[in-house]
Amino acid sequence: MYKVELHTGPRIDVAYRAYSFSYSVDGSFPNPLEAFYASLAGCAGVYAKKSCKKLGISDEGIAINVRPVVKANNPLMPDKLLTSVKFPAHIESSARAVILESIENCAVKELVKLGADIQFSVVDAS
Repeated sequence: MYKVELHTGPRIDVAYRAYSFSYSVDGSFPNPLEAFYASLAGCAGVYAKKSCKKLGISDEGIAINVRPVVKANNPLMPDKLLTSVKFPAHIESSARAVILESIENCAVKELVKLGADIQFSVVDAS
């Protein structure tokens, strides 16, 4: 379960198991939408690492960028997410293709792309 307790000020802390995530409404920390974009980038990194491990090659030097392109009429809603991967010279083209395909199947991206039959519920727990 993710737990949020609000306090005075712009900071919002979310606790999950032994982890804590901080957000804000004033730019001092990422907002949840920015954190979502970061989770897409992080997921791409996880899948690239897993792919390299499976291929038996070093992931050293791989650089991944995720850039949201927002809708013209709604700057808070992404229209497209562009993921670019820069490979170091030691990674051959056949391995690059495998890594790119792996990143393409990132679970976070798949959840967004395919959608999920998730039902949302907000209740008063007082």
